[in-house]
Amino acid sequence: MFFSRLSENLEGRGHQVFKATRRYREVLQLLKLKGIDAVVVGRHGGKALIEKLRASVQRTERLTSLFMEVKPDVSVSFSSPEMARVAFGLGTPHLCINDSPHAEAVARLTIPLSERLLTPKVIPKKAWVKYGISPEKIIQYNALDPWVWLKDFKPDRKILEKLRLDESKPILTFRPEESFAAYLLGKTSEKGISITPVIERLLEKRTDLQIVAIPRYKEQIAALKETFKGRIVTCKSVIDGPSLLSHTDIFIGAGGTMSAEAAILGVPTFSIYPDKPFLIEDYLIKKGLIIYETNPERLTEKITETLDNIDLIKKMQCEKAQRMVERFENPIEVLVREIERFK
Repeated sequence: MFFSRLSENLEGRGHQVFKATRRYREVLQLLKLKGIDAVVVGRHGGKALIEKLRASVQRTERLTSLFMEVKPDVSVSFSSPEMARVAFGLGTPHLCINDSPHAEAVARLTIPLSERLLTPKVIPKKAWVKYGISPEKIIQYNALDPWVWLKDFKPDRKILEKLRLDESKPILTFRPEESFAAYLLGKTSEKGISITPVIERLLEKRTDLQIVAIPRYKEQIAALKETFKGRIVTCKSVIDGPSLLSHTDIFIGAGGTMSAEAAILGVPTFSIYPDKPFLIEDYLIKKGLIIYETNPERLTEKITETLDNIDLIKKMQCEKAQRMVERFENPIEVLVREIERFK
């Protein structure tokens, strides 16, 4: 979503852009959905540390060959350890985009090797310099990353038909945690789905709810299907997330981009992230755009109370979101400016 807009801008300015990705279920499906061509270099390593390492070694080797073929002038990634390492090893400037200083392993492997770090202004520079980059190499933009694709976004009503949703009944959208991420290893349940007990309680309390879950991994899909047996909509493939959020009454996320998307779109948003809120989420909590609650029983009560006053709360949420984004700049313009310094 972010890099497609960046690529379009760069190509419109006459630059040649070469796109690469690893094999990762949601990314490949999203590329197909958006009609974006990208070379697949290696695979995602899954949850186990040893497999993460092996997959990274393989990607580094394959990306090295690709660099030798393409010979890029500049490389840009969302904190890809392999891209940063290969670019550094071959003397190519690497620009790192990152809004997740809580992802320590990735930050330690990318930021020291990058010529520039581009990041939202709400993240202080001190959160980054500990990873080995000087403050003058940190370029901040006054926006959150999802603003790149939401600032001119128009929702598609076809999402309701695709998921067989009735707009006259409440729609609740859930997004489970990134259970395979290194920064959450050992902090999630065995199946990595903290949203399950909340959904179970809501289904007991209300019979009119339409609940949509957007799992990240096939393991999460299987676990949700086994638990709820058709009582909720479990997305098996990537969907148009922003369009669904635009028709969602309440969003419940366990950390990640969709929580920020929902907040920006003015959707009443709750977080059940299974760790201390990270900086972007903490910013949105302070803005009153996300409510953080990890206790399933208390969260269920808060969701129910919100549903009872949904029209007023949605109106207030939209007003808060509008006040926030009206001062945002376009991160793409900042990024292009920095990229072109290395021509």
